[in-house]
Amino acid sequence: MSTQIAVRLPDEMVQVVDALVASGRVRSRASIVERALAREIRRMETERDVAVLRGDPAPDDLAPLAAWAARQPLDLD
Repeated sequence: MSTQIAVRLPDEMVQVVDALVASGRVRSRASIVERALAREIRRMETERDVAVLRGDPAPDDLAPLAAWAARQPLDLD
């Protein structure tokens, strides 16, 4: 399954993409955008994996919530 989305790109990027399509190096605008996104997702996943292998601490997304909860009064009545 796929979903169609609209993306706004600078004119210069669109010119390059259109030139690649016209030259036959890529099938379509969509295919080059899909390949670029897939490459970026793999890069981000690789960065995450490297951080895990290094033993870097994972970001604690719940830290702000925990800090807020710690400041709330307890109603023990």
